[in-house]
Amino acid sequence: MSDTHIPLPERLRPRDLSEIIGQDHLLGEHAPLRQMIDQGHLPSIIFWGPPGVGKTTIALLLAQAIDRPFVSLSALNTGVKELREVIAESGDLLTPVVFIDEIHRFNKSQQDALLGAVEKGKITLIGATTRSGLLTAPLLSRFAIKSRLEYYHSEILKKIIERSANILNTKEVIHIDNGQKEIYKGALTVEGGAVIKKGLKIGYQEGMVSGLLIYDNENFYGYSDKYGLILLS
Repeated sequence: MSDTHIPLPERLRPRDLSEIIGQDHLLGEHAPLRQMIDQGHLPSIIFWGPPGVGKTTIALLLAQAIDRPFVSLSALNTGVKELREVIAESGDLLTPVVFIDEIHRFNKSQQDALLGAVEKGKITLIGATTRSGLLTAPLLSRFAIKSRLEYYHSEILKKIIERSANILNTKEVIHIDNGQKEIYKGALTVEGGAVIKKGLKIGYQEGMVSGLLIYDNENFYGYSDKYGLILLS
């Protein structure tokens, strides 16, 4: 399959830590976690923050950076039995990195099932949550690093848009101010917050960062606060 058939967000996904844009407080050159990774050490971490800021991708790349096995779970469909199986299968030589998305959805017994494995070093736990206040105090105490992942500010978003344009091999990045009506090559109109192409409503400008759009002579892409990079047509 050629790259052109792979969705743009997947083509934009970083392949190693050096490709991550933003989150410098966590992964910048002098950040404590980055220094630990450079020394081959990865502690248990809790990431909290809004959807779409890269929690899952960063967890995977951290594991890859120190050549550790990576196990990805979701608290929505993982019970105590599955947790114990993962812990029992953890190797003696390579401690697996166990990533649990929406870890705040675990009840107390599920969270308690992780305590011993983390404390004894049988697993390195990376949890992702949008609501850290629902984690128990004993589990929170096992995380060496507790870090909030931030929304991307305008300069970071500009870099993401520029990378998108390079991947699409187009320089046509369209800037549309909120509330502005603009027709682009007779194909695009922004009217009352809606993005309209050839008379069809194809998306919404509401929530789009500065109304940034990319046009590759066939499709329009936008960047939304809520959904990240999205295909509009």
